[in-house]
Amino acid sequence: MPRIINNRKRLEIRRDLRKKLTKQELILWNEIRNNKIGCKFKRQVSFGPYFVDFYCKEKNLVIEIDGSQHKNNKDYDKEREEYMKTFGLNTLRFWNSEVETNLNNVMGKIKKLL
Repeated sequence: MPRIINNRKRLEIRRDLRKKLTKQELILWNEIRNNKIGCKFKRQVSFGPYFVDFYCKEKNLVIEIDGSQHKNNKDYDKEREEYMKTFGLNTLRFWNSEVETNLNNVMGKIKKLL
């Protein structure tokens, strides 16, 4: 049976994604990395055919930072969320602008869910 989470065949893609974090992903990563909020997060994790921005195994939480391209991809995002739910994962989404202009609110929502 193929490995669903972080399949080795997708390792290079994950590495590349980690090297090319968006500005907003980097801002959030600096807030949640190294157990700063009491839970360990990984970045750019693959689940089957999908990649997620941030993943906390301990709390079954996926965090996605969405840019304007997601306004036109609502069906795709819904499909991804349904797929994540099959693993018992909850998805928390933020817009790029939220991370940039209201980081305290973003962090408050994350901490509340944790």
